[in-house]
Amino acid sequence: MTTALTPALRDKAFRWIADDADADSRAELQAVLARAMGGEAAALEDLADRMSGPLEFGTAGLRGPVRAGPNGMNVAVVTRTTAGVATWLQAHGHSGGTVVVGRDARHGSEAFATAVAEVLSAAGFAVKTLPGPLPTPVLAFAVRELGAVAGVQITASHNPPADNGYKLYDASGAQIVPPSDGEIERAIEATPGAVSVPRSAGAVTVDLVDAYLDRVSSLPRGPERSLKVVATALHGVGAETLRKAFERAGFTDLTLVDAQSTPDPDFPTVSFPNPEEPGATDLLLALASEVDADLAIALDPDADRCALGVRVGDTWRMLRGDETGVLLGSHILSTVEAPDPLVATTIVSSSMLGEIAAAHGARYKETLTGFKWLARAGEGLVFAYEEALGLCVNPAFVRDKDGIAAAVLAAGYAASLKAAGRTLPEVLDELYVQHGVHLTDQVSLRVTDLSVRGQLMAGLRAAPPAALGGVDVTLTDLLPETDGLRLLGEGVRVVIRPSGTEPKLKAYLQVKEPVTGELAEARDAAAKRLAALRADVEALFA
Repeated sequence: MTTALTPALRDKAFRWIADDADADSRAELQAVLARAMGGEAAALEDLADRMSGPLEFGTAGLRGPVRAGPNGMNVAVVTRTTAGVATWLQAHGHSGGTVVVGRDARHGSEAFATAVAEVLSAAGFAVKTLPGPLPTPVLAFAVRELGAVAGVQITASHNPPADNGYKLYDASGAQIVPPSDGEIERAIEATPGAVSVPRSAGAVTVDLVDAYLDRVSSLPRGPERSLKVVATALHGVGAETLRKAFERAGFTDLTLVDAQSTPDPDFPTVSFPNPEEPGATDLLLALASEVDADLAIALDPDADRCALGVRVGDTWRMLRGDETGVLLGSHILSTVEAPDPLVATTIVSSSMLGEIAAAHGARYKETLTGFKWLARAGEGLVFAYEEALGLCVNPAFVRDKDGIAAAVLAAGYAASLKAAGRTLPEVLDELYVQHGVHLTDQVSLRVTDLSVRGQLMAGLRAAPPAALGGVDVTLTDLLPETDGLRLLGEGVRVVIRPSGTEPKLKAYLQVKEPVTGELAEARDAAAKRLAALRADVEALFA
């Protein structure tokens, strides 16, 4: 713990303040520095944390708390980051090209997007800004639609309310991959203080929402539209775009969770604005029960993720990302017209999609985690998903996860099933009978000190468990390709890795139980095996 204000820390703070062109950020950091100089312990710790940066620019761009200082999201950090991006684009022959800039409705997003646009304009790029806060998939669509050399979306997706972020797409319309992140980080390091970075007006606003909606509305693969749907935007930016998408696609019975439909950066009704988090979809499922809906849909705040809720008997539950992934993957493979189709998922997602693909004579690939890799899975890609509710049902025009498009496709599928007297849970059961019960779960350890993650990973590498869930397992170290560990046994798989976007160490669990008799018996056996596996993995994290 820091106990005294060192001259080095004080001088570093003074230099940052002098180089920060934003008056509000200067005043904020000056106030923290003054309290630290006065001996306030909490302020001293705060100052040390703010100055411990800079925020690392990785393949997910930037993520961090909105606050002054190099280790936060603020106008100065965004200004220097964008100058580095401009240098990187110029070095790769993209001088003067089109760059699209979008944003969500989080704290600071409007000011950050303005800074991005002005820095790029001053650097000679043709900057196109989207009109107001919009879903991230609209930005990803716009990059390809406009033939842009890059796109920047200001968003922290489903992070806590205090955070914001900076997501970069390259000319392919996909998120950047190595070595681009390292090249950009070095360019940022070589950039002078923010006050010395030129900024100028000149961006032009372009509205591509209608063009995006036209493409999304063509996704349903059947004529049925009779479906009662409830949905939530979790206080993010997806409600209006989702409403328009459903209307254009011909679905007329959509009810939104009113308390969560208006963008609100404080996310007042949820602890974490993530459909995966316990309690986040309580209002949605209550509404589904109240109106006797056929399908429930939850978007995350920037609407690139989509979770589905279904009725099972008299109760409602949210499908796990893997369940939704195999359902929509199977549906697409059953209806696709493209020759030699490819479907993809990640090394931490259910392996069941591979068995479904084989049954359809389709190609299948597992990639590293993240849509930056899934989008590059290969030619002929028709569907990709990751277990964290990321679904790409429209790779022909959005090379990223797209919650709006996934919601529309899922509604079309559910409507077709309803017309035939069937349901999504029934189809899932049929897939289990064909391919075995695949159950997945996740164990997450949230840390305040990121070094804890490295210590745990090092300990597991040095002394891996010999068995998990009563099954002998063998360890495969996924380095240098990625910082991860895979433990495999008969019908058991565990992948452990640090999260790339949150301060967590995550373990992804899977058990597979063949159905040799009654499905209920296989499901119960799989559930017991998964519970035993979870208990052993939790013990590893203790």
